[in-house]
Amino acid sequence: MPDSGPLLIVGTGLAGYNLAREFRKLDSQRELIMVTADDGRSYSKPLLSTGFAKGKQADELAMQDAATMAGQLDARILTHSQVREIDPQARKLLMHEGELSYGDLVLACGAHARPLPLSGDMHERVLSINDLNDYAQFRHTLEGRKRVAIIGAGLIGSEFANDLALGGLEVQVIAPDDQLMPGLIPAQVAGPVQAALEELGVRFHLGRSVAAVHQAGDALSLELDDGSRLEADQVLSAIGLLANTALASDAGLLCGRGIQVDRFLRTSDPHIYALGDCAEVTGMQLMYVMPLMAGARALAKTLSGQPTEVSYPVMPVMVKTPACPLVVSPPVTTSEGLWTVEGEGQDIRALFHDAKGTLHGYALTGAVVSEKLQLNRQLPAWLG
Repeated sequence: MPDSGPLLIVGTGLAGYNLAREFRKLDSQRELIMVTADDGRSYSKPLLSTGFAKGKQADELAMQDAATMAGQLDARILTHSQVREIDPQARKLLMHEGELSYGDLVLACGAHARPLPLSGDMHERVLSINDLNDYAQFRHTLEGRKRVAIIGAGLIGSEFANDLALGGLEVQVIAPDDQLMPGLIPAQVAGPVQAALEELGVRFHLGRSVAAVHQAGDALSLELDDGSRLEADQVLSAIGLLANTALASDAGLLCGRGIQVDRFLRTSDPHIYALGDCAEVTGMQLMYVMPLMAGARALAKTLSGQPTEVSYPVMPVMVKTPACPLVVSPPVTTSEGLWTVEGEGQDIRALFHDAKGTLHGYALTGAVVSEKLQLNRQLPAWLG
C-alpha cells in the first residue's frame, strides 16, 4: 500500500509525466514532487526521429514548459536538479541542492545512449539523440552542413535515416550487421525497407564497423574496419540505449539490464518503484511507448491505494520508416520458433510460429501492414 508521505517521481519524460497525469486522475490530494536534471519541458520522444523532415526545431517539439506542467498536475517540479543518492532507510532523496523526503519514490529516469567506443575528442561531431536537448544540439551542428553518417542500423538508426533523407540531407549508414534491424525482423523483411531507403538516396555500408573518426578540414573522415574511408559533416550514433540504473544500484536495489521490478513495478525496496526505459519488468525490458503507458496506468492505481499488476496486451511497434511502412510485433512470448516469409516487392508478410504452430509474432511491410489488427487477435498477450 502507498505511504501517506509525498509521492516523489524522478524524471519528467514520457514515463514520469504520464504517471503523474494518471495518478492525478485518481488522487488529487497527495503531495506530488517531480525532480529532473533538465528543464522539465513536456514532449513526445518518438517525435525526435520525425522532426527534421518536418523542419521542426526543438522548441517546436516541446508541448508545455515545467511551470505549465506543475500547474496542470498540482505538483512541485524541480528542474536542473541532480540527484546524488537515494537513502532508502531514511526515505530521502539526496541532491546537490539539499534533500527531499518521500513516502513513495518512483524512478522514471529513462536510459542513456550506449557510448560509442571511438578514440579522439569528437564529442561535438559524434552525437546521439535521446532527448530534446540532444535534438537541439544536433540541429545546431547541422546548420550549413549536408552530409550525415549514421552509425547503427537498428530501429532508431533506420528511422533517422528516413527522416534525415526526407529532410534533404545526404545520409550514409554504417553497421556491423548484414541487415537492418537485426534481432527485430528477418532479413527478407529488412530488404524492402533498405531498398526503399536507398531510393531516397541513403547509402548503406553493412557488415562494416567504424574504427576511427578523424577531423578532415571542416569535414570528418570515418575510417572503417576494412580500411575504406568515407566523409561526412556530422556523425549520429544510434547503437542502442542502456537503462539508467546507477542511482538504483548504488542504493542497493536489485538491477539487471534495468532496475528489476515485479508486476506492481515495485523494486526490491517496498517504497521504491521503477517505470519506463529504466525498468526491467519480471525479466522483460521493453523500451517502447505502449508498455510505458500500460505501466503508468497500473502504477497510478497502486500508488492511489488500488494495488494493480501491470498487464501487457499485444503491442505492435509502428516503425517510422514511411519510405516503406513497417509494423512489428516481436515474438516476446517465446524465442523458440521459426519465421515464415511470403510476398513480393514492398509487400512482405513474416509470421513467427512455435513448434505447435501457435503464432507469436509478425513483421509486415507495405500494403500488408493493414493485416495487423487481424493478426493481433491471434497473438497471446505479452504479459497476461
